[in-house]
Amino acid sequence: MNLERQEKKRVVIGVGQTGQSCMRFFSRYDLSFSVFDTRENPEGNGHLLQEYSNVEFRFGAAKVAMLDEADQLVLSPGVDLSDPIFRDIDLSSKELTNDIAIFSDVATVPKVLITGSNAKSTVTTLVGKMAESAGLRVAVGGNLGKPALDLLDDESEAYILELSSFQLEYCSNLGAKVAAILNISNDHLDRHLSMDNYQRIKQRIYQGAESIIFNRHDPLTRPLDSSSATSIKSFGIDQPKAGHYGVVEIEGKQFISRGLDLLLAVEEIPLQGEHNLMNFVAAIAIGDMAKIPVDAMVSAIKGFDGLPHRCERVAVIAGVTYYNDSKATNEGATLSAVRSMSKITDGEVVVILGGRAKQNDFSSLFTQLQGIRYKLIVIGESAELIKRFVPADIFIISAETLPLAVEQAQMISSAGDIVLLSPACASFDMFESFEQRGEVFKQSVLSLTSDISDEVNH
Repeated sequence: MNLERQEKKRVVIGVGQTGQSCMRFFSRYDLSFSVFDTRENPEGNGHLLQEYSNVEFRFGAAKVAMLDEADQLVLSPGVDLSDPIFRDIDLSSKELTNDIAIFSDVATVPKVLITGSNAKSTVTTLVGKMAESAGLRVAVGGNLGKPALDLLDDESEAYILELSSFQLEYCSNLGAKVAAILNISNDHLDRHLSMDNYQRIKQRIYQGAESIIFNRHDPLTRPLDSSSATSIKSFGIDQPKAGHYGVVEIEGKQFISRGLDLLLAVEEIPLQGEHNLMNFVAAIAIGDMAKIPVDAMVSAIKGFDGLPHRCERVAVIAGVTYYNDSKATNEGATLSAVRSMSKITDGEVVVILGGRAKQNDFSSLFTQLQGIRYKLIVIGESAELIKRFVPADIFIISAETLPLAVEQAQMISSAGDIVLLSPACASFDMFESFEQRGEVFKQSVLSLTSDISDEVNH
């Protein structure tokens, strides 16, 4: 590992999962550090004070002055330096970094880096399974699973990382073997302020990359600066140009392909729906550019049954199919899910929508849902906001809780319909996480009636 050994006055900001991984890393290599968290009494601080008894900890906004003396600030993803509590700190005199930047500096084996507003966990997991199917020793993590710095070891032959915009915000020249942006839609604009800023931050993943993969259906993913890349390829679900990735139809059958080279029949994919097809094409494009053999990729796809809370099929009750898509925390994810569900049913899609809004305008979502038969049940603190943008001809009701929303969904749905939890909002108004929200939904569905005809994946 290429560790910079010069001593710095470094402060780890934030004692969550990522912050703790930074603390472990610095301790492992005997690099001095201090720790700061704006919270007066962050969860788990007791055991941290014991474990790192020789480290200086400061908690609470009143202690922010400790940052004045620092040379380097190591930022956790949840830390927003535009917060007023940092206004008196001269940030221009500090080196701002994070765990991903540090990881990229010291990792010595190839890195496959994946970001996107939606589907990045699914695609990252799938690429990891493809690599494992090929017999490669890979470590998968980042924004998914283990923090990046906890993955570092001498055994891995490659790292496959999911990265969020928060993780990319203070990174540059990450030097990926393969870098991919799956899609970019309205998300985290409460922090990034504009789509232009959000796009520029996402595109940091391409800096220093050897190979770039972008979504040709989404112009925001097209690289703005590709000077480092020796190869730039696109993916989509239309027929691709030579060397690119997509879907071709031959004699009425669809195939995922590289150009016209057929790689996998779509009918062999275990998860159906347009959004799943897009994810599989993206994973194949990334895997192929990472030199994973095609037979290993195909084997991994055939054995992949999706991730929890991502269009997860919960049960069929009285002919109505219930899906948990709690991970859909922005408009783009919900749009993709509703569109896909509408294509696998002749009935209506009953969408449970709402939570803590990340934007103040839902008009684009409903504009893009034109032509789809759906009903709405809105929940959470954004319910009234959402109602302002719903077209007049769309059926909409409110529910005070998610379990009540599930009960109402049962009452307004008929055999052949789909009930879809796809909130387009964060969960923190009512739940600790999107995972908890998804579990409450599943429990509520499975308690609707004892006459469940076909339970799956619960």
